[in-house]
Amino acid sequence: MPIVTIQMAGRTLEQKRRVVEEITATLVSVLKVDPADVTILVHELPRESIAKAGRLLSER
Repeated sequence: MPIVTIQMAGRTLEQKRRVVEEITATLVSVLKVDPADVTILVHELPRESIAKAGRLLSER
């Protein structure tokens, strides 16, 4: 049973939906598992909690 954890910020529900569909399809194809056995956890991170190059993403 594959379990995938994704952390992301600032994505729409539709984008998340597509990502989990495509990751599931890839795992099914490569690992030969049933789609029902694939679990994907999406952790939504607020942009004010992520910094890159010394600046919060919410301030870019």
